[in-house]
Amino acid sequence: MPEPPRFTGAAFSVTSTVSETEPERAVRRRVLEAHADVVEDVTACAAAVATSWDGDATSDREALVDPLEERLRETGVLADLPTVLAAAVDAAGGELSATPVAAPPYVVITSTGPLLRATIDRGRLVVAVRTFAVERDTDEGGVSYVHRDVAPEEALDVSLER
Repeated sequence: MPEPPRFTGAAFSVTSTVSETEPERAVRRRVLEAHADVVEDVTACAAAVATSWDGDATSDREALVDPLEERLRETGVLADLPTVLAAAVDAAGGELSATPVAAPPYVVITSTGPLLRATIDRGRLVVAVRTFAVERDTDEGGVSYVHRDVAPEEALDVSLER
């Protein structure tokens, strides 16, 4: 099987997944080339939140989402996310009907990290910085939120849904 295409940008070398479409690859490339510092800052904020937990994970969603949003706001990263979204939309060949803001529906802080969303002609563009994983306990029926200590290019997830 041939190697997937590799993209280099800023300080990263990124391997595209085979299932990504060309617009998704273009978004990934643009975000990592032009906004790698913002993605790095998101991962740093997530790491700071995780260090406040008693252990490697938490079952309290509020111990993740609220502190992450607060940390992103305090460091100015939250205010940078609409710019990242605008660049992503441009890379996907789309246009925004309004200027995005650091609030829903454009920017949402979820239990896995920031989610940037826009509807463009090609469909729904979603850019996620997945700094946490949700692990379900099938025996107990609960969930745990686990910090993902990953490089920015591994945290970045792009999808364009038609």
